[in-house]
Amino acid sequence: MDKKSLLGLLIIGVILFVFTWHSSKQQAEIARQQASIDSAARASLPVETVASEIDPASPSPTADSAALREKQQREEHLGRYLYAATEGTETFYTIENDLLKIRFSNKGGRVASVELKDYKTYRQTPLLLFADSTSVFDLSFFIKKGYNNTQINTSEYYFEPVDANGLAFASGEEQKNFAMRLNVDSASYVEYLYTIRRDNYMIDFDVRFVGMDDLLAPNQGDLEINWQNVGPQNEKGFDNENNYTTIAYNFPGDNTIEELGMSKETKDETVNSKIKWVAFKQQFFSSILIAGNDFQNATLQYETFASGSGNIKQFHAQLSVPYTPQTDSYGFSFYFGPNKYSTLKKYDDLHLQRLVPLGGWIIGWVNRWLVIPTFDFLGKYIANYGLIILLLTIFIKIIISPLTYKSYLSTAKMRLLKPEMDKINEKYPKQEDAMKKQQAMMALYKSAGVNPMGGCLPLLIQFPILIAMFRFFPASIELRGKSFLWADDLSSYDSILHLPFDIPFYGDHVSLFALLMAVSVFITSKISYSQTAQAGPQMAGMKFMMLYLMPLMLLFWFNNYSSGLSYYYLVSNIITMGQTFGFRYIVNEDKLHQRMKENARKPKKMSKFQQRYEELMKQREQLARQQAAARNKRK
Repeated sequence: MDKKSLLGLLIIGVILFVFTWHSSKQQAEIARQQASIDSAARASLPVETVASEIDPASPSPTADSAALREKQQREEHLGRYLYAATEGTETFYTIENDLLKIRFSNKGGRVASVELKDYKTYRQTPLLLFADSTSVFDLSFFIKKGYNNTQINTSEYYFEPVDANGLAFASGEEQKNFAMRLNVDSASYVEYLYTIRRDNYMIDFDVRFVGMDDLLAPNQGDLEINWQNVGPQNEKGFDNENNYTTIAYNFPGDNTIEELGMSKETKDETVNSKIKWVAFKQQFFSSILIAGNDFQNATLQYETFASGSGNIKQFHAQLSVPYTPQTDSYGFSFYFGPNKYSTLKKYDDLHLQRLVPLGGWIIGWVNRWLVIPTFDFLGKYIANYGLIILLLTIFIKIIISPLTYKSYLSTAKMRLLKPEMDKINEKYPKQEDAMKKQQAMMALYKSAGVNPMGGCLPLLIQFPILIAMFRFFPASIELRGKSFLWADDLSSYDSILHLPFDIPFYGDHVSLFALLMAVSVFITSKISYSQTAQAGPQMAGMKFMMLYLMPLMLLFWFNNYSSGLSYYYLVSNIITMGQTFGFRYIVNEDKLHQRMKENARKPKKMSKFQQRYEELMKQREQLARQQAAARNKRK
């Protein structure tokens, strides 16, 4: 390359360098001036605007516009009044009568919580049937016209109280009304009207559709109700309270109830027929929803909490009520109160008293017509329930004492006949002579005037009373919280020693009443066995069951059960022991044996039943001989 070419390239390079340096200097000055202008502009804007420009997480103008459009669309979809009810602040309103403290919430217009003023938990804290945070009451329906058949769930909306003043009962005022409204349009609303009476656990609950004729979708066949709450643990023993905690319901016109049953897990049931009421039932208290014109069907469910959680069960009820375009109101009622037989009996047409598990048929009859009237009568005059149980036991023992005496007398006669029965057993030792031995035994019983079932029948007659007591005491709210001797609550277990470990099927404590009751069972069983074992060899095989296994089973079973029940059985066994020794003193067995011998010498007139029985025995004996002869021929 020549000198001219090199000189030209050098001049071009210098020109490019100068141009580039000058251009970058001008661009820097322009950027500095623009930054100064932007800073001044930001300084003149509000703080929120500056922050949104700086904070990348702040919504953009595009997002704000989308949210505004969604809000406008929802407002157009629901209507101005209904949309306004989606926003608000939850407010509670409290009404107290003589028995209840009821908190209402404007969120869903629901009963938020109920406190029973006459009762406490076993920890002596206020007794809440359910808390604000766990209660749900939702009425679901569809609205039409300009709202495009939109489903409305009332639990999502804020109601407005009609009058939030004067919620306290005035002197002489027997009834208080409290209404809350969900405005759907300018002249249309859904109203919840609650009627609280001064001295009543029942609350009337009316649902009214005002001006809603043109808004409710006419093609909806029914309205759905979702009712939920959580039953807290109110008693000392979790397992015992859980055994009585379930969901119960009643069919219209039926005087019995159905239950989901006992479970420590989850249980559900679908009822595809009409029902009158649904109860979230615990051991001593219930929340009940009653339909004026029946529910169409129901889906019921509960889940059980773990022991120590402070709660027993989570209750769910999905219910439906029929709807027609002519429907403008529904009548419901709530019962929030104790499972006390005399209280529930006041609503006899609803059969709520069946929630108290007194047993069915004979056992229920004994409880309703013997035990409860006696218990209530004594309760009017005696405050100590330990003494009431003692007097009740004595009263029942006096009533059944003729049966007890007859049972003892029959056992004594069988014991006196034992030498003659042994002779018959020796005379017919072979199996093929079993028919002859049975005929001889029957002839002996007949001649002595002894009924071999005479000792069993009186005991069988007493059995319903024993079972009635077993059902009555754990379900008797009268015993709840009542102390006696070392027991601080006769409706629950008593504990004199807390164990540092848990024994399967027994628990982590020692119940003294259960222990004493098991000892009394052992003693009475030993006395009874000593009498019956002499009456027949078949009783010898029951020695282990009667003397050892039964008391041990009862000890494990009753350790976590009502101490009042263990105390009753203890007193009953002590009285039984006293009766046995008394009968031994009264009954002269030598004279009794002499009368039996005299009775054997008297001619006996056979009854028609005895004649038929003897003919049947002869036929069976003849058939046995024929079969034996046939077998001999084949040999």
